[in-house]
Amino acid sequence: MLVASFLARNARLVLVAGLVVGILAPSLAELLRPAVGPTVILLLFIAVLRMGPEGVLAGLRGLPDAIGRTLVFQLAVPVAVAALFTAAGVLAHPIAMGCVLALAAPPITGSANITLMVGGQPGPALRQLVVGTLLLPLTIVPVFLMVPAFGSPQAVMRSAVELLALIALAGAAALALRHFRLVRGTPAALLVMDASAAFLLGAVVVGLMSAIGPALLDRPSIFVATLGAAFIVGFAPQLLASGLARRSDPDAAAAIGITAGNRNMALFLSVLPAATVDDVLLFVGCFQIPMYLTPFLLARWYGRINLAQRRGEGAG
Repeated sequence: MLVASFLARNARLVLVAGLVVGILAPSLAELLRPAVGPTVILLLFIAVLRMGPEGVLAGLRGLPDAIGRTLVFQLAVPVAVAALFTAAGVLAHPIAMGCVLALAAPPITGSANITLMVGGQPGPALRQLVVGTLLLPLTIVPVFLMVPAFGSPQAVMRSAVELLALIALAGAAALALRHFRLVRGTPAALLVMDASAAFLLGAVVVGLMSAIGPALLDRPSIFVATLGAAFIVGFAPQLLASGLARRSDPDAAAAIGITAGNRNMALFLSVLPAATVDDVLLFVGCFQIPMYLTPFLLARWYGRINLAQRRGEGAG
């Protein structure tokens, strides 16, 4: 229990450690990369297990708003950005393709876990994850049609359907365990869940950083430019979405911000043409840095949002 307590209490530092290990040990990152897919599904299982049936039901309220946000962030924004890059004549650049790909992706499966780390409610994050993944076969088609290098939208649609099935299975298994009281929501059990999520998130970070170390040594200027673009794509939507939701939906503001900026662009790696994967892999790795530094770098921002939400509840 001492190890679990340490991991749960220092979850944000575990993510930072994962980033450092991934950069300094590219061979380990390459070794862990195939395990990323199954691990993110396991993270979703843990998030649903932690919430239980009541938490999931509460999080699924407000579906119309979630659908609207998904259409804005996964369809309107990437299409607009792709149009801007096309007008500027830079759409074929790896950084431009990486930006569009990230913006077109659904929220990461660890969204609920990261939302918990910043003190937010995980239910709305799960809602955005489910809706974003459900609508991906529709939202991805216009984006891929604008970027020929991305290949066939049909392949991505198949991948989205497979991901939906995995999400459904993981969620159903977790809810069954809680419903039949095989796992209870005791403080000790929640501590183990939080510790497991922190450890697994750290492992995912390492696995997605395989391109960072070589680029940092061989192409430092390209690395810096790519990292800067990744921070903009990762943080700007978070600040904008959570700032707007702070007024319209304060209970879900943190979750909305987390899901707006932290996207599962790694989902596309298995369906993109090999040449395109090589081009965007550095951006994918760089995108993990703002993503998993979110609980650390934006802690004060989300802390203010959560404080305002609690004050509003107290006044009510």
